[in-house]
Amino acid sequence: MLTSLALSFLVGMSLGWIFTKLRLPSLLGMIITGILLGPYVLNLLDSSILGISANLRQMALIIILTRAGLSLDINDLKKVGRPAVLMCFVPACFEIIGMIIIAPRLLNISVLDATIMGSVIAAVSPAVIVPKMLKLMEEGYGVNHSIPQMILAGASVDDVFVIVMFTSFMGLAQGGNISPITFVQIPVSIVTGILAGIIIGILFSAFYQRVHVRDSVKVVVFLSISFLLVAIESVLNGIFPFSGLLAVMSCGIAVQRKRPEIAKRLAVKYSKLWVAAEVMLFVLVGATVDIKYAVSAGFAAVLVILGALVFRMLGVFICMLKTNLSNKERLFCMIAYSPKATVQAAIGSIPLTMGLSCGQIVLTVAVLAILIIAPLGAFSIDMTYRHLLTRK
Repeated sequence: MLTSLALSFLVGMSLGWIFTKLRLPSLLGMIITGILLGPYVLNLLDSSILGISANLRQMALIIILTRAGLSLDINDLKKVGRPAVLMCFVPACFEIIGMIIIAPRLLNISVLDATIMGSVIAAVSPAVIVPKMLKLMEEGYGVNHSIPQMILAGASVDDVFVIVMFTSFMGLAQGGNISPITFVQIPVSIVTGILAGIIIGILFSAFYQRVHVRDSVKVVVFLSISFLLVAIESVLNGIFPFSGLLAVMSCGIAVQRKRPEIAKRLAVKYSKLWVAAEVMLFVLVGATVDIKYAVSAGFAAVLVILGALVFRMLGVFICMLKTNLSNKERLFCMIAYSPKATVQAAIGSIPLTMGLSCGQIVLTVAVLAILIIAPLGAFSIDMTYRHLLTRK
């Protein structure tokens, strides 16, 4: 395991640095590292690491979402209003609809199979989007209209919405029915996650207002609480709807609201943790990619992914209607709300594991979405934000 960790960090950081010098996203180098070191190419990663890959990726996601919460001022989010709410579900719905329209014709699959495929592809990647939006906030781009904050918040809720939809469609494919209660779970899980995070964040702030310890200790405690919140979601799965990741982010927002000076210091510590977590996250995402699936899919699968992405961008555009954003700012929102990676890596193989006939093609399209849209989205954000957004 130690050799695998060393290779992941050394090769991942090296390729990331090389891609940065080539004016390409560093995450592309990290994903390629995972592909090369993973079980489908050189097979240099220890099976013990691959066995806990999902947990390690989740830990990295928790770190960056906590960092986002600590930096997100809720007052900025309130300024956005209606578009922030619409961004949580409208673009994903448009992408699923696009997949239903396009995939049966190009891939010769049923409408239900296309719906499952759409629910896998529709989620954006907080792991790609959150660091990019934090960078924009630090540099002051788009903050006058709270654009980074809106995309940050939307990306987190978007995943909750899409995963519930995916679970519903999977049940339907296995002979079950979609119950209205299933859709009630979406707002309930969002509300309970946010409330739990706010309460814990307030308690955390009050406790450390009275008890003075080093910031490093606060980070360890805060990180442990975040892990427990996500673990609680697993325990409550099927019993009570609860979003652990939203609770994590809300906890950070509550601390930022109550004790902004502590939140600022903790955010700096989390930024340092992200240096290692980012490498591990994208290397392990790359390790899940079987390049043979991508090659076997052909040009039709690429067209399906890009076609559905156009529908997603249309959904984002509709969310931006009747706002005071300029056309350039609306275009940036459409670009920035597209990257895929973590959710596709997490759920892309489930239909195949469950024995569905569409399993192989769903996994193939999920792999291609990671390979194409994650780096393309990150690259597009980096190349356009200075031109499309105004600086504070």
